[in-house]
Amino acid sequence: MLVLLLISMGLPLALIILNSSIAKKSTIEREKPSAFECGFDPSSSARVPFSLRFYLIAVIFLIFDVEITLLIPIPIIMTSNNLLSLTVLSLIFFWILIIGLYHEWNQGALEWK
Repeated sequence: MLVLLLISMGLPLALIILNSSIAKKSTIEREKPSAFECGFDPSSSARVPFSLRFYLIAVIFLIFDVEITLLIPIPIIMTSNNLLSLTVLSLIFFWILIIGLYHEWNQGALEWK
């Protein structure tokens, strides 16, 4: 058992150390982080900042998308014996979603200016 523990801890550690020693990157390379435009110097910065509103809308979309996947199996589970507790839990979940949506709408996060 001790041998397996040493192998399972030692082998990944040895591979990580080997990888970090082999893959040393030069910090003086100028061309690697710059954008590639047919071999010429780029005319403008490729690292332009994006809109924070777009990021916020994307995060809200992901949160509601995950919540929708949690809501899809509710009608299938409704066939179980404990119908009252499932209904109460579903209503609480719906109210949390509605309150969250109202809060985001009230804060102006859903408006694209």
